[in-house]
Amino acid sequence: MQYPPGALDGVRILDLSRVLAGPYATMLLADMGAEVIKVERPGIGDETRAWAPPKAEDGTSTYFASVNRNKRSVTASLSDPDDADALRRLARQADVVVENSRAGTLDRYGLGYADLKRENPALVYCSITGFGAKAGADLPGFDLLVQAASGLMSITGETDGEPSKVGVALVDVITGLHAVTAILSAIIERDRAGGSGEGQHVEVNLLSSALSALVNQASAYVAGGAEPARMGNAHPSIAPYEVVHTADRAMTLAVGTDRQFAALAEAIDMPEIATDARFAENAARVAHRAELLPLLEGALAERSAAEWSEIFRARGIPASVINTVSEAFAFAECLELDPVIEIESDGIRHRQVANPITFSRTPVRYSSPPPGVGPRIRADETFAGDNPKEA
Repeated sequence: MQYPPGALDGVRILDLSRVLAGPYATMLLADMGAEVIKVERPGIGDETRAWAPPKAEDGTSTYFASVNRNKRSVTASLSDPDDADALRRLARQADVVVENSRAGTLDRYGLGYADLKRENPALVYCSITGFGAKAGADLPGFDLLVQAASGLMSITGETDGEPSKVGVALVDVITGLHAVTAILSAIIERDRAGGSGEGQHVEVNLLSSALSALVNQASAYVAGGAEPARMGNAHPSIAPYEVVHTADRAMTLAVGTDRQFAALAEAIDMPEIATDARFAENAARVAHRAELLPLLEGALAERSAAEWSEIFRARGIPASVINTVSEAFAFAECLELDPVIEIESDGIRHRQVANPITFSRTPVRYSSPPPGVGPRIRADETFAGDNPKEA
């Protein structure tokens, strides 16, 4: 399939990252048209190639497949001088380098920012770490550890239960998105009219990303001096904003305004609660949450979650059935969001989750499936096509 030019056509990325945050970032950039060379360890590849089951039809780990389409793979050993030289050659041709090694590791092989900047002053060099490059440089950057260290687990789970992680490596994903934002910002500054024409070193870390992603909960502590705590599926500042039970299954209500609450009261045939002093305003509903929830669930027990979902949608009341993953994809299909794409290669149809971004002129591309482990890097390795950066 021929794709029109992407938003990042002509941008070249040397991807020295592995596992999730870095590869997720570079895949999104590749979807937008960037040329990405993924560097893996000889004979092993990215660790996530072995994180299975489950596996895709071609035998690839679905974990690896989730963040590595649209890339070309080569293998290199940093301790091999010839391989390190070849990587430096690629870095001279690149717009961006992305890496998530421990601080100082790449400096030992002449692949740190200071070394590569001397040969390619326009290079944008993105370092992703777990806990920064200073006092936390030696701490292992696993998502689970960061969910624990950041306080995220302390506010996740039932009130009387144990702290819980989120059901996906969310901090890695958020950090990958921050990396994309940082990389694109540095490219814009470099290339815009009146810009510096120079690259820079941008750094993101999992802990800072997680703290930023705590948003209102972090602000409750930083600005309000409050210590957030686990509330199960309830919200500390809004009610009803939580899981409720119906005749057949659980669903969620996200009633954020008094107007929406009045509409909810009408929909469940309990208009009187909208004028009850305990529930008429949001602050009162938060204070009297324990009294409100049984009233709501008593009424909701009369119908199924699907029936209530339709009733609430017709009245503009924010609510949703709690879907399984398969139901979530079916729901997105019903909304014409096209959540799944297929890439055909060598007679195999590779099903992938679609990039969530749409462009009116420069659509994302799905030109190649996640690659197999690539060949050993060559001394004369180069990106495809001409490159004005190469002397």
